[in-house]
Amino acid sequence: MKEVFKKSEAIRIIAQLSAYFNSLDDEKEYTITVAEIKKKRSLSANAYLWELIGQLAALTGEPKTDVYRHYIKEIGGNYETICIKNNAVKDFQRLWESGHVGRFCEEIPSKLKGCTNLIVYTGSSDYDTQTMSRLINMVVQDCKEQGIETLTPQELAQMTEEWGR
Repeated sequence: MKEVFKKSEAIRIIAQLSAYFNSLDDEKEYTITVAEIKKKRSLSANAYLWELIGQLAALTGEPKTDVYRHYIKEIGGNYETICIKNNAVKDFQRLWESGHVGRFCEEIPSKLKGCTNLIVYTGSSDYDTQTMSRLINMVVQDCKEQGIETLTPQELAQMTEEWGR
């Protein structure tokens, strides 16, 4: 069952859930997830970001992944610092980074014996429209400084409007 609803419709949703629960197998386990619906950015925003990062990488001779991760670290508001036991660090990093170029960890010393602090970054695939817009604007600014052609302010504004839809 998948249902889109507002808080004001809680009674209707609870009634639907109750009816749905009656149809479930008593021997099986189930999970329920309630999550806020967020606006998704357009694929063109992501494609544009990677186009600019590719041009910066070509100009600087750095790998695209390094250029991208530089911006991930600079954008702000996209990380947590966690303390983890030393023997679990590598497994955690492997799981966190698996399948995500922009998700990565930086190790910093912990004052707790046997522990490591990790700065755990989220990548652009996890960003909302506002954060993605800030990221692209940062990359655009650097591209302009390097003489790399970017979209006009009008074109960027139009793309931003598409992200909000």
